[in-house]
Amino acid sequence: MIKLRTPLTQEAADLLKAGDQVLLSGMIYTGRDAAHKRFKDAFVNHQALPFDLQNQIIYFTGPAPAKPGRVIGSCGPTTSYRMDAYSPLMLKHGLRGMIGKGRCSEEVKEAIKKYHGIYFGAIGGAGALMASCVKKSEIIAYSDLGTEAVRRLLVEDMPLTVVIDTLGNDLYINGRKEYLLCE
Repeated sequence: MIKLRTPLTQEAADLLKAGDQVLLSGMIYTGRDAAHKRFKDAFVNHQALPFDLQNQIIYFTGPAPAKPGRVIGSCGPTTSYRMDAYSPLMLKHGLRGMIGKGRCSEEVKEAIKKYHGIYFGAIGGAGALMASCVKKSEIIAYSDLGTEAVRRLLVEDMPLTVVIDTLGNDLYINGRKEYLLCE
C-alpha cells in the first residue's frame, strides 16, 4: 500500500503504476458534469477557475447531504466517462489526478500520458466508506448546483487504485490480459 499526499507532483505521479493500491491524504476537490462544463466555459472566456488546478486531484462525486454530526454524506465515485469531454482540457491546465469509476476514453488516456496525469479508481457502491475518509468539506464554488457544487475536501487514507498511470498503462486492459493468461 502506497501512502500518498497532495498536492500530487509530476515526480510522484511518475512513480505510480497501474494496479498500485494507494491511501490518499490531503486536500482534493470535487466536480461532476455540471461543474466541469463551467470549468470549460471559464477556460473559453479566459476566466479564473475556483481553484488552482496545478498538481491537484479532482474527485468525480456529488455527495449526499450530510447527516447531523457528519462532515459529508455518502460520496461514492461517479462514472468517469461522463467527464471525458472535459478531462483532457483540465489535464492540459495542470490537473494531475482524477478519481472516479469505470473506463476513460482513448482521448483521456492520451492526455494522461501527455500531461503525466493519473486516473485513480474508487470503490463504486461504497460511498459511506469513502465519506468516512473525509475529515473536512467546504463548498468553494457553484453552490447553485447543489450536490454537484465544487467542494474542497480534506481526506485521510482514502483507498484508491491506480487505474491509468502516466505511461498510459490501463488496469482494465492489462489486468484482464493477466487474468486470461492465468486460465
